[in-house]
Amino acid sequence: MGTPAEDAAFLARNAAESLPAGGLQARLEAAGREGRQLRAKLGLDPTAPDIHLGHTVVLQKLREFQDLGHRVVLIVGDYTARVGDPSGRTATRPVLSGEEIDANARTYQEQAFQVLLDDPELLEVRFNSEWLDMSMEDLFRLARTTTVAQLLERDDFAKRWAAQAPISILELLYPLMQGYDSVAVRSDVELGGTDQTFNLLLARDIQRAHGQPEQAVLTMPILPGLDGVEKMSKSLGNHIGITEAPAEMYGRTLSLPDQAMDTWFSLLAVERPPAGTSPRDAKHALARALVERFHGAEAAQAAAAQFERVHVQRAAPEEIEELALVAANGTVHLPAAIADGFGMSRSDARRMLAQGGVKLDGEPLAGADLDLPRERLDGAVLQVGKRHFRRLRVS
Repeated sequence: MGTPAEDAAFLARNAAESLPAGGLQARLEAAGREGRQLRAKLGLDPTAPDIHLGHTVVLQKLREFQDLGHRVVLIVGDYTARVGDPSGRTATRPVLSGEEIDANARTYQEQAFQVLLDDPELLEVRFNSEWLDMSMEDLFRLARTTTVAQLLERDDFAKRWAAQAPISILELLYPLMQGYDSVAVRSDVELGGTDQTFNLLLARDIQRAHGQPEQAVLTMPILPGLDGVEKMSKSLGNHIGITEAPAEMYGRTLSLPDQAMDTWFSLLAVERPPAGTSPRDAKHALARALVERFHGAEAAQAAAAQFERVHVQRAAPEEIEELALVAANGTVHLPAAIADGFGMSRSDARRMLAQGGVKLDGEPLAGADLDLPRERLDGAVLQVGKRHFRRLRVS
């Protein structure tokens, strides 16, 4: 750890904004005077089961707080998820069941620990159902801290109001509920994406109304997805999940457009290769670093070797998962086998066949190859797309 000024500069170096000016340094100085750790807060609503690389931008920043000896407060929004964060939305979010939220919350914690240090001295995990299951008197007190005019200043609410689109009272309460999280855990600094700026600043007002020092705010840029343009999102299919198989993570990273690489190196805190490295080699270095981060050095080396073998030497991987099939009347209906073995629909399987995207022992199959004899398939390697292989065992 350095001086408060040095630590504040380090933590804010690749952030989008550090608000208000000098606020982070002031909170670091206050914690130092009081002889305690800084409390850095992040709230995650478990509205989906998996964490992708976009989520890790903020998680990696939290890890930097831990590395400096500060305490991270990870809030699992099991109550706020029942409302749905309206940030960046043009319509009301669908409501998840309690069972879905609880299952997602367990997954979020497990996956977040792949980035954060699971050390009781440096990590505190809380569920906001602890304090948001509040009395009506406490809710009234919270509601008095904010005006409707303030809430309608939010860009997403303002657009929906202008378009006469529905805005539920529950959605208007969401920023207040998130702000009250900061009161409940006595947050010194809160982190979030740039789409969270309004909520994070509103929390300062709510803390002040409850007689607490106001938190500093650190917002992180949004990581673009594999298309290099849109925000990384599972719904857009441009994401990489942090639990994806090493070979899949490696190969999907290499599909990133060259112009997005600098942003990925910066936001994902991956060390850049030496100056003069070609874009191709830089992208391979990025892919290796990401696989190593989530799966280890040995897995990264194996993923790189498999990519070389499959995509450069045009050979099958050394280790291939088997797919057991049953031949009816001595033949196998290939679209059904592909659908079952590779997790796609039969119509998608037929489309892949028609486009030459399916190979048998390295040779492309034709769109007419729908039913093949058992003898041709048993023991052969079926390839679907660029990176998916199965060795067929037909009974």
